[in-house]
Amino acid sequence: MADPLFDTQAGRLVAEPTPGDNAMAMSVGELSGKLKRMVEGEFGHVRLRGEISGYKRATSGHVYLCLKDESAVIDGVMWKGSAGSLAFRPEDGIEVVATGRLTTFPGRSKYQIVIERMELAGAGALMALLEKLKAKLAGEGLFDAAAKQPLPFMPRVIGVVTSPTGAVIRDILHRLEDRCPTHVLVWPVKVQGAGAAEEVAAAVRGFDALPDGGPVPRPDLVIVARGGGSIEDLWAFNEEVVVRAVAGCSIPIISAVGHETDTTLCDHAADLRAPTPTAAAEIAVPVLAELRLTLDAMANRTQRCARRYVERGREQLAGLARLMPTRDRLLGPQRQRLDELGMRGDRALERRVARARGELTHAAGAIRPATLERRLEAGRRRLADVGRLIDSLNPDRILERGYARVEAAEGGTVTTADAARAAGALSLRFRDGAVAVQVDGSPRPGPTVEPTAEPKVEPKVERSPRRAYPDKPEQPRLI
Repeated sequence: MADPLFDTQAGRLVAEPTPGDNAMAMSVGELSGKLKRMVEGEFGHVRLRGEISGYKRATSGHVYLCLKDESAVIDGVMWKGSAGSLAFRPEDGIEVVATGRLTTFPGRSKYQIVIERMELAGAGALMALLEKLKAKLAGEGLFDAAAKQPLPFMPRVIGVVTSPTGAVIRDILHRLEDRCPTHVLVWPVKVQGAGAAEEVAAAVRGFDALPDGGPVPRPDLVIVARGGGSIEDLWAFNEEVVVRAVAGCSIPIISAVGHETDTTLCDHAADLRAPTPTAAAEIAVPVLAELRLTLDAMANRTQRCARRYVERGREQLAGLARLMPTRDRLLGPQRQRLDELGMRGDRALERRVARARGELTHAAGAIRPATLERRLEAGRRRLADVGRLIDSLNPDRILERGYARVEAAEGGTVTTADAARAAGALSLRFRDGAVAVQVDGSPRPGPTVEPTAEPKVEPKVERSPRRAYPDKPEQPRLI
């Protein structure tokens, strides 16, 4: 029976060199290294056309994706430096042409392409990317007509976002100067190539961030302009960052990118699209000469209307004046009535004066000196009686007969014992002055004195006997 250690036909348990076999056993790492060198040596520069799938950008900035067609798939990687120089934003489903080198990844036993440059695979792929981005932004409402702002009729300051060295800015300035000279602020930017989209978006946001009344005047209108070119030349104005900046600007924006047949997403996001930069300047401001002619025509129409209104009023006034009665016809009856009333007043006054004169004569005959004397003497006696009555009612006259008046310290006459005890401090008023006293509130025994009323003094009025005057005439009434 053969030894299994030396039986070349049977399966071996321990690997041993076989006589005549020169193939040495290699490690996995050695094989991977040989494959890597072979692949990189054979495929050091390749260009692959395929559709992007599984696009992913890591936080490190590196890009990982797959390129596929209908029969195969290959992994790809694009390092941060190369990914930053892309002229477009890669997305799944976009057909591209990738340039790079083929290598292997020993950690997973697979091969991949390290992409150094990537372009869209023709205009069809570029348009597909454009339509895809357009549908996305339209779905967010960035192109809605309801969000468009009206343009100012005559802006005082216009901001222009464009290249400072091209013919576009010169055309805009010349057109504005011809139509209506306006203050223009130019924000210089690149209009194509790497970084152009970011500069245009930053310029739009910069104009929008200017405060009112600041050292740099805030524009009333912004024009984003660029000359004509291919779709690749105008691609910066199709970038999402530019579209969002234009749509979010609070200042009205006119987009004038390319020629009349060129259309970008910036045109859809702007408040108004102009076919050319020159047309944008024409839309931005009115013609000053036409404004002056319009103002002159309106002033002439206003004057004609005013004159016509005055003339029509004069005609109406003249017509009314012919229908109105004359002053004499209107005031004649009133004048006659006034004269009649005046004459009646004179006659009535004469009769009243004559009657009053007769009454006065009759009354004067009844007035005699003796009658007047008696009346004067009677009045004098009545006045003396009233004086004596007033004198007898004077409260201080009783003090002359030895009485005193009790007054409270704060004023007022005290009339009861309870009020005197409550007051405490009193003042006794005598004929020749007052004495302050202090009242002891405790009751003391003694005789009870009933209050006596002060005797009432009746004034004596002497009355003279009435005399009859049978011959006294009736006193007349004077008016």
